[in-house]
Amino acid sequence: MTIKVLLDTDIGSDIDDAVALAYLLSHPECDLLGITTVSGEVVKRAQITSVLCRLAGRDIPIYPGRAEPLLVAQRQPHAPQSAALERWPHTVDFPTGQAVAFLQRTIREHPGEIDLLAIGPMTNIAALFAADEEIPRLLKSLVLMCGAFTNHPASGARLEWNSLVDPHAAAIVYRSGVPIHRSVGLDVTQRVEMSAPEVRERFQTTLLRPVLDFAEVWFQSQPVITFHDPLAAATLFDDQICQFERGLVEVDTASPQLAGLTGWQPQADGPHEVALGVDGPRFFEHYFNIVR
Repeated sequence: MTIKVLLDTDIGSDIDDAVALAYLLSHPECDLLGITTVSGEVVKRAQITSVLCRLAGRDIPIYPGRAEPLLVAQRQPHAPQSAALERWPHTVDFPTGQAVAFLQRTIREHPGEIDLLAIGPMTNIAALFAADEEIPRLLKSLVLMCGAFTNHPASGARLEWNSLVDPHAAAIVYRSGVPIHRSVGLDVTQRVEMSAPEVRERFQTTLLRPVLDFAEVWFQSQPVITFHDPLAAATLFDDQICQFERGLVEVDTASPQLAGLTGWQPQADGPHEVALGVDGPRFFEHYFNIVR
């Protein structure tokens, strides 16, 4: 049995998107139907994506998506890791202006079968749901790396980047009515980190070597990788890695200082499932078993 996945990503900013893509391309049960990129320099993000797809020998459709947030100013106009592109073979040209239509068409071709994994700002997904109101109900599930939902000390002010970059898009997505709507938030993902020296030691497989090269750009300002997006991806294939609880998520779009803040209330029949815990050792064992 394989799981049909569509991936929406802002790969090229934080390194964890590339770490997640290497995992999806390596997973024998993942049928990756396509990839869309989002938020600032979306073509460069698509080019980074193509490096890993080419190394994996996979001809996966890649579509650059929406570059600008719906209403607020852009917070991540660049894809810094594209500085390493010249060292890796990659595709240069991609179809433009077709990402939302591609997602819509693919989901309609496989009703009830696709897990949509969104690990960047929610701009493309909000545009998709606005363009076709039936799409949320045609998904098998929507899995997000988005938000922060508990008072874990590492979560700080509880403003998470993907929600912060396009809060109005996040609000649309959380109101969408997807049958299974799961979020893995910052407060949980910050519990699975790896230092730069350990990353350099362990990222030595075919697909992780370019990821390590992109990571060296990241390490110029950060000493660790936090496995935000790979953790969200892994929950598609191992439902014991994170512990979820059902409730209601609302996104603040009214406050200039707190736009993007995710509020969560537990409800037995709530429309959203939120990760409240993670088995870190199980996650890392699972991740490296797959990418090997």
